[in-house]
Amino acid sequence: MRTPDVRRWVGISSFVVVGLMLLEGGRAMLLGTRPALDDEAALAAYQAQTAVGMLTVITIDTFLMTALIVFLGAFRQLVVEARSELRWVADIGFGAGIVFVAVTLVGDAMAGGAALDTQGLEPDGSAIRSLTEGHILMFGVVGGVLTALIMASSGFLVLATGILPTWTGIVAFVCAGTNLLTVPTSFLGTDPAFWASAGGPATTALATMPFLLWTGIVGIMTIRGARAHAAWMLRRT
Repeated sequence: MRTPDVRRWVGISSFVVVGLMLLEGGRAMLLGTRPALDDEAALAAYQAQTAVGMLTVITIDTFLMTALIVFLGAFRQLVVEARSELRWVADIGFGAGIVFVAVTLVGDAMAGGAALDTQGLEPDGSAIRSLTEGHILMFGVVGGVLTALIMASSGFLVLATGILPTWTGIVAFVCAGTNLLTVPTSFLGTDPAFWASAGGPATTALATMPFLLWTGIVGIMTIRGARAHAAWMLRRT
């Protein structure tokens, strides 16, 4: 059996991550803005209305996280093949990525639990509120710090190994910085109308979108590199 081309798999998995993230984001936008968490009656009604959509988003996110594991593992292998002595740095990024996946799935389980609370049951506003608050923290400060570590280690590895153009490493460091900017939002309340509230639009703009951008860039660069490498091997033979 032929050894899989790691560059090609970095590219394929990154495109899957980007595609599913865009699909998930578009689907999530259709859910509308949730009411304030202290209005438990409105919160329960909103959750009942959007339960199917929320469960759909969570299902998409599960496949997205699976693709992200492939991306992180393939990127790590790309680094190890280039400079094996930097394996420990690659392991830090990969480990942070795996923890990020686990945290995200736990957050999804909380959001899914809130949605299931309305399926054939009398919605419990206090239970939905508690689950939503936990999900917000995992999506916000916890996810932001972990993503910043992934981006910072990836940026260093790109600059140290040359597996990608230098500018992609610089972009990774910028993405790490924007993710850290989301940390203070955890102290700014949960008002859904406030841009910089916990779990608000600022988290998507400063954390999710930069990571999405960088992942897509890596996919394009590695696919191009894989094609160039295949052409070089063909010329040699």
